[in-house]
Amino acid sequence: MLAAEVAEALPGARGLRDVPDRDDALALGLPGPLAAVTALRTAVAAWVVVHLDVPRPRSFTSPEHLTRIVDAVYASLRVAGSSTFRFEAAGADSAVFARLAGLLHEATGLRHDPEAGDLVVRVRRGPRRGDVDPGWDVLVRVGPRPLSARTWRVADFPGAANATIAAAVARLAGVHEQDRVLNLMAGSGTLLVERLLVAPAAAAVAVDLDPAALDAARANLEAARLLTRPPRPVLLRADATDAAALLDVVGEPLGGAADVVLADPPWGTLHGSHADAPRLHAGLLRAAHAVSAPGARLVVLTHEVKVMDRVVREAADLWTPRSVTRVYAKGHHPRIHVLDRR
Repeated sequence: MLAAEVAEALPGARGLRDVPDRDDALALGLPGPLAAVTALRTAVAAWVVVHLDVPRPRSFTSPEHLTRIVDAVYASLRVAGSSTFRFEAAGADSAVFARLAGLLHEATGLRHDPEAGDLVVRVRRGPRRGDVDPGWDVLVRVGPRPLSARTWRVADFPGAANATIAAAVARLAGVHEQDRVLNLMAGSGTLLVERLLVAPAAAAVAVDLDPAALDAARANLEAARLLTRPPRPVLLRADATDAAALLDVVGEPLGGAADVVLADPPWGTLHGSHADAPRLHAGLLRAAHAVSAPGARLVVLTHEVKVMDRVVREAADLWTPRSVTRVYAKGHHPRIHVLDRR
């Protein structure tokens, strides 16, 4: 998914490839300025990588290697300025890194803040190739914030979906400007915001039973400047598991049946409960079917892996499974299910 977005957003990228021994990262060459990488929505963060064929970090302070690290720092600073930096590395509090911190300060003017520095410099062993010493990789994060830290998130509602995962949900759902988009169990609106930032839609409706969630969604949609441009999203309070209730409220603002339904059911920690998950998920599938058009796509982000698998099997007369994507979120591994309406 990220590879596809890179191809669209970074046409100058070269040598796109998997990072050895990692299943969550891609490497590529990008000549010229790095500002374009900030447009990536399915990447958590972007890093400038400097590989050093040295046996230990104390060699980083030699003029040859230090120059390359400083150049990587300036490449990041040209994208977005920072005033402080910090290390993410084993032994970051050692004398070796204290010496490196002093040299980076002299070269860039950035102040070393070990706890809260904006610009992150990560140090790790390079990829191992047989018996050859792997050397070290120095990674400098592009920008003072991760790409996943969206500026539109002004309402940090408990349990909100990760925005990078929400961007993946939007891409998996398929993006067509003629779609009528319905976001059930909308929470603070993360899924809907990310979908509407990719492209316009014919109509957009968010539904949640919690007034506080709808207030948060409204604030985030406003911060993303989506409430004042077509289609102006409509926020409704309703039970997303009650098909009759949904039919009563969503048809008019959608202008018909939904073409895409996005949902992020409660994970049973901050909201909802594990015991109620089977009823909640089964009700969601029934209600989404009732308000969607033939061939519509339903995309559900859920932590309830076994429950979702079971209710999808039980709803085989309503929905056809298309794909299941495993993602990572704060120590958990939720799934993104894409279903096609029968």
